[in-house]
Amino acid sequence: MTPTVKAILDKYESDSPATKANLARILMHGRLGGTGKLIILPVDQGFEHGPARSFAINPPAYDPHYHYQLAIDAGLSAYAAPLGMLEAGADTFAGQVPTILKVNSSNSWATTVDQAVTAGVDDALRLGCAAIGFTIYPGSDQIFEQMEEIRELSAEAKAAGLATVIWSYPRGGNLSKAGELALDVGAYAAHMAALLGAHIIKVKLPTDHIEQADAKKAYEGGDWSTQAKRVAHVVQCSFAGRRIVVFSGGAAKGADAVYQDARDIRDGGGNGSIIGRNTFQRERGEALAMLDKLVRIYKGEE
Repeated sequence: MTPTVKAILDKYESDSPATKANLARILMHGRLGGTGKLIILPVDQGFEHGPARSFAINPPAYDPHYHYQLAIDAGLSAYAAPLGMLEAGADTFAGQVPTILKVNSSNSWATTVDQAVTAGVDDALRLGCAAIGFTIYPGSDQIFEQMEEIRELSAEAKAAGLATVIWSYPRGGNLSKAGELALDVGAYAAHMAALLGAHIIKVKLPTDHIEQADAKKAYEGGDWSTQAKRVAHVVQCSFAGRRIVVFSGGAAKGADAVYQDARDIRDGGGNGSIIGRNTFQRERGEALAMLDKLVRIYKGEE
């Protein structure tokens, strides 16, 4: 246990030793272990976008073992995936990387902005997971049902000593496409996740757009010109940095953009990246090289 990790755990004042131990499993694992920074590999895109759209570009990635091994070989903090993906490698890779069970999912054919609950806390315990993961869509007509679902699941997880990760992705309702990535909306989404009891909050990197008319005055006069400053505001809205905040890698992009995102997250005080498509859709050697550089960026070596 490093002083940095202990200081993070001390901010979770209501949690049991078991839950803090599982948070510590993630914070102390891999090449960033002990630094307070995280890189998590999420592979739920097969549910969200379909297998061919997710894996055809790099066919070995159809195999769930590929992702376990990628996370292990890259020295990542944790691996997050839906039930079937984790079950397919749970025995082979037991104890080699902390896992996060994604307990709800959607699909690309859905006509509502919602997710189905596809796994439970009992599954996470059976598979030896450190945490459960859950997506909410602030702005959706289904948001209140989603909040009630995560209230129950998070309470059950905490009682069992597991941590809770909330993906908070504004979408639906009156939000414009630009509004989904707006600074005020993203900060609000992070704050909602904190209020719902998340230990780790996952949000998207925000633009400098301000979506809500009622929020424009609050943001007047602020300097939101750099991504690092926008990250700092999202962290501020996550209980003034009392909660771990990681940022999604988003759609596939060039390597330089991925590296710049990591520098901005680091410089803005974020805790790291949860990055999927931008790694596993690359050839394995290229993905490992990218993850190696990302680790070095978060260590302040680049």
